[in-house]
Amino acid sequence: MAITLLSHEVSDLCIGKPPLRCLSAVTATVADAIASLKSSDDPFLSVWSCNHDETNDDDDNKKCDCECLGKICMADVICYLSKFDNKVLSLSSAFNASVSVLLHKCRSIVVHVQSSCKLAEAIDLITGGAQNLIVPIQTKRGQHKVLTRKNAVVSLTTTTTTHKNSRQFCWITQEDIIRFFLGSISVFSPLTSMSVSELGVINSSRAFLAVDYYSSAASAVTAISLAIANNISVLVVDGGCDVVEYPRIALIGEILPMTLECCDETAAAAVATLSAGELMTYIDGSGPLESHVRVVRNRLEEKGMVGLISLVDSLSGSSSSDEESPTRRKKPYGRSVSRAARMARKSVAIVCNRKSSLMAVMIQAIARRSIFG
Repeated sequence: MAITLLSHEVSDLCIGKPPLRCLSAVTATVADAIASLKSSDDPFLSVWSCNHDETNDDDDNKKCDCECLGKICMADVICYLSKFDNKVLSLSSAFNASVSVLLHKCRSIVVHVQSSCKLAEAIDLITGGAQNLIVPIQTKRGQHKVLTRKNAVVSLTTTTTTHKNSRQFCWITQEDIIRFFLGSISVFSPLTSMSVSELGVINSSRAFLAVDYYSSAASAVTAISLAIANNISVLVVDGGCDVVEYPRIALIGEILPMTLECCDETAAAAVATLSAGELMTYIDGSGPLESHVRVVRNRLEEKGMVGLISLVDSLSGSSSSDEESPTRRKKPYGRSVSRAARMARKSVAIVCNRKSSLMAVMIQAIARRSIFG
């Protein structure tokens, strides 16, 4: 029965998935990416090699292949903007830069597959490092409609992207595959009741990303970028990041890329001025406290980071005043309070025990990412 399960095609996992919203690496800028991310329910956008604003249908001899070059999120924007010290390049030049500056060097993060690709092949690609599998959407009678799980049709919104020959794409993720298996978990009995230690799935040799609680958040930008590329988190520890030299380090929390994905671009100011521990507090919950915003702005002034000051002021509406309550939270970063609350953006690290069953670990792993389906 397990063999039958693995013989499914990736198109089975795409049923009901919305078409991708795409940005063109040819024409889109960082500013375009920010605007698109803020108006999207999906924390990620795909970046493509083709120009979606131009059509070549009249030129049959000119081939226009569209390839997904990668994916971006608000965390990529924040890491990018936090590197500007406003002395060499202005912040406006950062916004006008090509969206391709936000892409990760590792192109294998996204992989194109056919809708007929077997689930077993898809799993091999995912375990090999791919985070998103780009799959062409099966349309009905050439119309821009997608079949849902109940075989009903729903019209696509104007925010999706249609490529050459009226093609549209969706993508499936690690989480989609885990959910698919959870739906057929009885097939794997009794493996699911065994502990992860008994199954030998704990990889103790894999290096982890960590920053010291008191180190600057700016020094963690490289680690955060690597965490985004590898779909992991950056641990915040007390006692040093070298396990050999400091064998008794204490795990304080973590900086999750998915937490930064919920922020807006002003979080770049926090990354540029706060410590790693302070950044955890700043991005935790549904928005930073007014007192935190004042601290960030004061440090920006001390460092002469005029561009980031203007960015913070432009999005907050006005500078924080001493009369404001220090416990009042700023409006959440670009998405609604309810959405931020549902995401449970907490910096407390999620851990499991070696004796935890495979089923428990799978549910625990997927629960924090469940809203990204």
